[in-house]
Amino acid sequence: MDVAVYKLRTPISEEDVRRLQLGDVIYISGIMVTARDSAHRRAMEILRAGGSLPVDLRGGVLYHCGPVVKKVGEEWRVVAAGPTTSIRMEPFEAEFIKLTGVRVIVGKGGMGADTTRACKEYGAVYTVFTGGCGALAANAIKHVQRVEWLDLGVPEALWVFEVEEFGPLVVTIDAHGNNFHERISAEAERRKTQVYEMLGLK
Repeated sequence: MDVAVYKLRTPISEEDVRRLQLGDVIYISGIMVTARDSAHRRAMEILRAGGSLPVDLRGGVLYHCGPVVKKVGEEWRVVAAGPTTSIRMEPFEAEFIKLTGVRVIVGKGGMGADTTRACKEYGAVYTVFTGGCGALAANAIKHVQRVEWLDLGVPEALWVFEVEEFGPLVVTIDAHGNNFHERISAEAERRKTQVYEMLGLK
């Protein structure tokens, strides 16, 4: 299967996202915002109450990441920015996609059925960035535009990055209801059943 490669710049349109398929590779330029568990929790409290977030995520990119940073003078510098495990955000992500209009989510390890449904309904994709490559990710982060909610702690704050060709990111949940992680799990379960039958086990 040929892999399509796309270079996208924020804000990303729904049309750009809808053309992506499982296995496609994308590179992101523009604005990328980090958010982990605590940030998702606070964001949902604000949005459910009718408030607005300090960062407009419409057409944007959300990165499940707790970056390692240092302050040089008045500026923040990113030392490493590897992905964190995305499934921890599963209880929030579907509603987060609905209420923010985010188009691309970046993380590792995959996400579940609720996120898959939201990606299909609202036009978003989930992509994976290789774990253990935090220094590589940092190279693509050209500037820390600002940080919000630093009271949550450095890893949990909303970091607003300016990035240039951040990637490679592999689409593993597309905007058509396909989830690579669920397919792999189903195939593993099917093969496990076959092996059990071969061994005479129930």
